[in-house]
Amino acid sequence: MTDSERQELLQELLQKQENGELKPKDRYEIPPQDMPEQDPVVRAGNVNEVATGYTETHAKIEALRCLRCKNAPCVNGCPVRIRIRDFVVEIAEGQYEQALAIIKENSLLPAVCGRVCPQENQCQLTCTVGKRFKDPTKGVSIGRLERFVADRDEDSESVPAVAAETGKKVAIVGSGPGGIVAAADTRRAGHDVTLFEAFHKPGGVMVYGIPEFRLPKAIVQNEIDMLTKMGVKIVYNFIVGKTRTIQQLLKEDGFDAAYIGVGAGLPNFMGIEGESLVGVYSANEYLTRANLMRAYDFGSGADTPIARSKRVAVIGGGNVAMDSARTALRLGAEKVYLVYRRTEKEMPARVEEVHHARQEGIEFHILQSPKRILGDQNSQVTGIECLKYELGEPDDSGRRRPVAIEGSEFTIDLDTVIIAIGNKPNPLISKTMPELEITKWGTIVVNEETMATSIPGIFAGGDIVSGAATVILAMGQGRIAAAGINEYLANK
Repeated sequence: MTDSERQELLQELLQKQENGELKPKDRYEIPPQDMPEQDPVVRAGNVNEVATGYTETHAKIEALRCLRCKNAPCVNGCPVRIRIRDFVVEIAEGQYEQALAIIKENSLLPAVCGRVCPQENQCQLTCTVGKRFKDPTKGVSIGRLERFVADRDEDSESVPAVAAETGKKVAIVGSGPGGIVAAADTRRAGHDVTLFEAFHKPGGVMVYGIPEFRLPKAIVQNEIDMLTKMGVKIVYNFIVGKTRTIQQLLKEDGFDAAYIGVGAGLPNFMGIEGESLVGVYSANEYLTRANLMRAYDFGSGADTPIARSKRVAVIGGGNVAMDSARTALRLGAEKVYLVYRRTEKEMPARVEEVHHARQEGIEFHILQSPKRILGDQNSQVTGIECLKYELGEPDDSGRRRPVAIEGSEFTIDLDTVIIAIGNKPNPLISKTMPELEITKWGTIVVNEETMATSIPGIFAGGDIVSGAATVILAMGQGRIAAAGINEYLANK
C-alpha cells in the first residue's frame, strides 16, 4: 500500500466512524499495518534500529482495527494490566498524550516494552481480532501502537512528583527493568533510594543483552536520567554479594529495605566436548561485548574487543539466539548458521525476530544439534560435529522432544560458536545469605502479593524470581515489590 493509498483509506475510515457506519465487520476488513523497517541488505551492515516506527497514518489505521470490546480481553493478557482498549481508542481519535497517560498508569517504560515485549504471547494472544483470524500476529498491533505514542512523547522531560522525605533508605540491587520501576516507585513515596549496578553502565539486560538494532540505548538512558532527576542515587561497579552483601547494606550501611533485581545472567552450557576452545562464547559474553563494550565499533579501539569471525554457528532458538546471530552478521561474519534441535514451529523466539533473521540471510539448521565442537592444535574452533534429530513425544514443556537419529553425524566448518540455550540465576547473592529461601533452580522464593522474600525487609522480582521472562513481567514485579516496600516501611 502506497502512502497516498494509506491516507485515502484513513480518510474513508474516519468518515465512516464519524457517521457511525464503522461496524465490527468493517474493522475486520481493515488491513493490518506492517511496521516500516530498513531494507534487509542495508540493515545487515549497520547497528541502527531495524523497525523505523509507525507514521501517524499507520497508527490511526491500526487503531481503527480495534473492536473496542466491552470486556477488553486484551487486558487479561497484559502482565501489568494496561487499559489497552482505552489507549488504542485515544490513538484512533488522535489524542496521543491521553493515550500515553493511560499507558503510564501501569507501565513506566512504554518505549521499551513497545519494542521488545512479546505481545503475540501476551495481549495480542487474547485480542478478539487475532482470535477471529486464528493468529495473534494478525490481532491489533498493540506493541507498535504503544511504541508510536511513547516515541512522540513531548513531555518526556517532566519529572514525577516525589513525596516528602520519609527518612527511610531503600537499596535497589540491579538497574534492569524491575529495578528501574522499583526505584521510581519507592522514590516517589519519599524514600532515600540508592540503585546499585554491577556494570559501569545502567539498564541491565536492556543495555547488555538486547542489541541496538532492536532497542536503542538512548531510550534506556532517558529512563535512567529520569531517576537521577527524581533524586535516585546510582552506584556503579558495585557487585552486591561481593563488594558488599545485602545484610551489610541493611545492618551496617543504614538501609531499611532492599529490592533484589539482579536477573538470571549465568549462562547454561551444553556439556559437550570442545566447549573450552578459543572461539566459543556464551551468548551473554558475546552480546555484552558487542552491546555494552561497543565491540561492533572496530575503529574505536574498544577496551573489550571481539575477534573477527567469518563463519559462526549460534546454538539455540530463542530471542537471545536470534540477537546473537544477527549481531554476528553485523560484526562482519560472512556466514551465520542458527542450529536448533527442534523445528521452527517450536522456537521460543518471537515470530518477528525469526522473520528478520531469515530476511537478513541467517541460515537455519533445524532438527540439528552439536555433538562436539572441533578444534585445531592451537585450541581454536574449526567446526562442529552435529547430529540430526526427529521429534518424539512431548516433554514437560509441552513441546515434542527431539530424538537423535543414530549415524546422522555431519560437520560444519566454523571459527566461532555461540551457545544460546538459556540462563540461570547467579548464586552469588544466595550464597552470601544462606537464610534466603530459594528454589531448586536457584530462583528466590517470594510472596507473590508483595514480592517479599523469606527475610524481613528484603524483596525481589524479575528473572531472579521467575527465571528468564519478559521486560514487562519484571516491571510488573518491580511495581508490586515497591508497593510492598512502601507498606513495610510505613509500618516499621
